[in-house]
Amino acid sequence: MTTDPAAHGAVEAVWRLESARIIASLARLVRDVGLAEELAQDALVAALEQWPADGIPANPGGWLMVTARHRAIDRIRRDERLGGKLNLLGRELEIAQHDVPAEFDAVLDEERIDDDLLRLMFISCHPVLSTEARIALTLRLLGGLTTEEIARGFLAPEPTIAKRIVRAKRTLASKQVPFEVPPPSERPARLASVLEVLYLVFNEGYSAMAGDDWMRPALCTEALRLSRVIAGLMPAEPEVHGLVALMEIQASRIPARLSPAGLPVPLLEQNRGRWDQLLIRRGFTALLRAEWLGRPPGPYMLQAAIAACHAQAHIAAETDWERIATLYHVLAVLTPSPVVELNRAVAVAMAFGPARGLDIVDRLTGDPALAGYHHLPSVRGDLLARLGRHDEAAGEFRRAASLTKNNPERTVLLQRAAECDPNT
Repeated sequence: MTTDPAAHGAVEAVWRLESARIIASLARLVRDVGLAEELAQDALVAALEQWPADGIPANPGGWLMVTARHRAIDRIRRDERLGGKLNLLGRELEIAQHDVPAEFDAVLDEERIDDDLLRLMFISCHPVLSTEARIALTLRLLGGLTTEEIARGFLAPEPTIAKRIVRAKRTLASKQVPFEVPPPSERPARLASVLEVLYLVFNEGYSAMAGDDWMRPALCTEALRLSRVIAGLMPAEPEVHGLVALMEIQASRIPARLSPAGLPVPLLEQNRGRWDQLLIRRGFTALLRAEWLGRPPGPYMLQAAIAACHAQAHIAAETDWERIATLYHVLAVLTPSPVVELNRAVAVAMAFGPARGLDIVDRLTGDPALAGYHHLPSVRGDLLARLGRHDEAAGEFRRAASLTKNNPERTVLLQRAAECDPNT
């Protein structure tokens, strides 16, 4: 395999953007998500072999899609177990082989791709799988996340996540789960895990767990797009609109979240003039839709309401921190979580002083669920600095820097430690 950093970088970038669409299209073709991922990986290997030698194609995503579909056709023809599907595929296979140029140009623009992705989402969240397996599989297939990234999102060992994904694909194959969007009567039962998956995918794009990039906006865009599609399918579900509202408002901040040096900019220091006002208005509209349905707010509606409080403040000093602290309290009662408590501590500190917030944080320091969670010492360091306890704050920032696997975030944390350390 020829070494060409530019070609390999292009392959990786295109794979991140297009792998979900490719797998979804193949899954419709072969009716097996495990096989679909395998065939998509074959196309990836082909790109790694051919692009360095032949050059990056004009339509790299289309190249991968067409190559993967041809692998699928070849597999169907030589695999006797799948041979019977040839008659069913008929015209589609003829188009795939005899009209390749037209398909190559349009393959990523087909309207049915949206349906394929939605089908793949509900397949990945099928009731035959455990909740953990549904989330891990969907993050893998639709989010394009590595096993390591998923493991960090779950605060679970990487081998555990890998086993979940393998078992999930085997279960779907053995149960012969149909590749289709569930009927309306079955959708609510599968909605919670679908929303959780989309939430995790968005968060990975919004604040990447690891690597050299602080954000991966393509993941945010994909999670938001899929959420909008589901909102169209299930307009009477307030939590769907709540999640859309949360994502819209959070996504509005993306242009302001990086410094010119590519480092994270804290919320209170962001240039709010760079926030996308169209996304904010769309978020407010989605939140109103959720509220108009008249049901008690769920966790996504509450988080969207918190995001709306930030969006309504033209400058950081105008933020209604007391309302945010109240909303976090309601969220903590509804869905008890040490992460929610940590966020509540920040809001309490902003509303009522850093000492009150630090009391909450100190009660969380022994929680095993937060072991290795770098945001805990980061928040504690910030509150200690605000209280003038700079030596302790520096130690907390250094500890947070040692825990994070995101390089830009580590840089900022070490800078904060240096600012607090009188010996530097």
